[in-house]
Amino acid sequence: MTSEGEERLRNAFAHKDWNDIKAQNSWQIFKIMSEFVEGFEKMSRIGPCVSIFGSARTKPENKYYKLAEEIAFKLVKEGYGIITGGGPGIMEAANKGARRGEGKSVGLNIELPFEQKNNDYIDSDKQINFDYFFVRKTIFLKYSQGFIGMPGGFGTMDELFESLTLVQTNKIAQYPVVLVGTDYWKGMLEWMKNTMLEEEKNINEIDLTLFKLVDTADDAVKHIVDFYSKYLLKPNF
Repeated sequence: MTSEGEERLRNAFAHKDWNDIKAQNSWQIFKIMSEFVEGFEKMSRIGPCVSIFGSARTKPENKYYKLAEEIAFKLVKEGYGIITGGGPGIMEAANKGARRGEGKSVGLNIELPFEQKNNDYIDSDKQINFDYFFVRKTIFLKYSQGFIGMPGGFGTMDELFESLTLVQTNKIAQYPVVLVGTDYWKGMLEWMKNTMLEEEKNINEIDLTLFKLVDTADDAVKHIVDFYSKYLLKPNF
């Protein structure tokens, strides 16, 4: 554990009187409110978007980087904006594809001590920086009409399962969710089917239909487009 981590633990158990607690909580509430207000104001005018999740560590020569760029490019040609976490890797690739397609390129960045910095392909008026993960995720979910999960780590899993949970529980509309990369996701999907579903009964069989597994940019985009064509909906920009 780092010295900073140890200091946080000590602070968590340090005695605080009522004035200390009240002052700290009040400041935090206003900071959280300001992030929500900025996010709502900037995102409310953007129009239909698809969020693309994926690793910040993916290099430009990686096949999934190129695939994310192509998916974003094809989606903006269909009239959708692209929302990413605003950082490097898959996020950069998706914003790059949106920029190449002359579509709307949104970056919801999170302040982190490593890995995360704004990429160069976000529209200047569509870049928002957050301190709080839960505020950022709320903005992702509130203003997306579809979700694409590229290969990634803990952050990608967090965002993906948050999306699936809210769709599963009808807290958001049943938006299309696409997983890209059979080789990457197959182990998790086998575990979901064999352990979560069949062995432990922790999900229902219908829950495995909440997402679509694909390997190509065309199939990913087709699933989003077909979903909305079925409901006679079209992007409005």
